[in-house]
Amino acid sequence: MAKHRLLFVCLGNICRSPMAEGVFRRVAEQKGVTEMFEIDSAGLGDWHVGQAPDTRAQSAARRRGIDISGQSARQVTHADYTSFDLLLAMDGSNYAALTERAPKDARHKIRCFLDFAPKIGTQDVPDPFYGGREGFDHALDLIEHAARGLLAELLNNARTAKKKAYSSSE
Repeated sequence: MAKHRLLFVCLGNICRSPMAEGVFRRVAEQKGVTEMFEIDSAGLGDWHVGQAPDTRAQSAARRRGIDISGQSARQVTHADYTSFDLLLAMDGSNYAALTERAPKDARHKIRCFLDFAPKIGTQDVPDPFYGGREGFDHALDLIEHAARGLLAELLNNARTAKKKAYSSSE
């Protein structure tokens, strides 16, 4: 089975997208389906390339049992548009920038991450960089909802595809 390749994207790749990468990895581990995914994160800008996630993001994630300390910031590349199945933007501004930079044949791969958590009533994971602990905790709350929704949709799509393949082989 081919892996789903997911890229979580925010502005600098030190707060929201590394937290989303870590949360999604944990959610997939809890369901026992990590082998189905290749998970990464990146930023639109190059300001933090090579840096570990913000220490406040690491602390907030650690309080929830998630270790993101081994991640290293990188910038979105042109190759990401072809090598990933989904590029998941943390907010509308990230979505617009990703879409503007994308080749036309890859734009369908770009989604707002919070599209997978429609009941929470917002499209943006607020950037907690200039705030305190509460901002990181709030961002993680939103990210956890969307990660569970994304995983549920991908698993449902995989089951549907498997059923179609099975029924067409009969």
